[in-house]
Amino acid sequence: MSAQHPMTYAAFVARATADPDVVGLVLKGSHAHDGMATRHSDHDLYVVLADSAHTGLAGPAGPAGLAGLDGFRSAELDLVVVTVAEFRRLGGFERYALARSRVVLDRLDGGIAEMVAAKGWLDAAEASRVAAARLDAYANSLYRSVKNARDGHPLAARLDAGDSAGFLLELLFALDRRPRPYNKYLAWELERFPLPGWDTRELLSTVARVAETGDADVQRELFGRVETAVRAAGHAAVLDAWGEDLRLMRPRASDDSD
Repeated sequence: MSAQHPMTYAAFVARATADPDVVGLVLKGSHAHDGMATRHSDHDLYVVLADSAHTGLAGPAGPAGLAGLDGFRSAELDLVVVTVAEFRRLGGFERYALARSRVVLDRLDGGIAEMVAAKGWLDAAEASRVAAARLDAYANSLYRSVKNARDGHPLAARLDAGDSAGFLLELLFALDRRPRPYNKYLAWELERFPLPGWDTRELLSTVARVAETGDADVQRELFGRVETAVRAAGHAAVLDAWGEDLRLMRPRASDDSD
């Protein structure tokens, strides 16, 4: 198979399914998100091999070298070939994609599905660490944005506001022990799996205004809600470390001034 003479997704799945050393096929990306695929969307597929596999799917060098199909790309297919052990360790930027992926083949009596499901949840300690780090980063970008708006630097204020929106989303998803979705799937995710305590339409609208305009008052009002949520979640110390600078971030009373 080559990019010049690509195999279709259906034909590849049939070929891989016929190989007993292929123990899992996992579809990620647009085709795994109902309603998101377009005519431009390829099929992003993990091919999971048994740890002791000697299948010809990986090419002449065998699965260790992954010389044949790992990294193969065409208009129809985007393949990643891994062993079970490698698949189990996958995380980081791939975590959300795996969390919402679709298991096409599972020869491990549900083992592939269990690994996929586990990607969708951060354990309590990890979630707490991520939330604390992203809260501090969010506060830092918010503070810079509001200060830049006050001091007459509108471009800097908008850029910092855009940064703050990204950190905020990571924070809010970490508070729910979930990986942040890619921007493409943010609305899709929230419409189907809302964040507890947040109205999806209102949150998306507010984040859009923050990213697009850097409006300082909108950011302050949003921060007021975030502060309540993170203090309830046990992260008061992160905010308290900001001391008097919190005054600039919080919603302003009618008689307040910068």
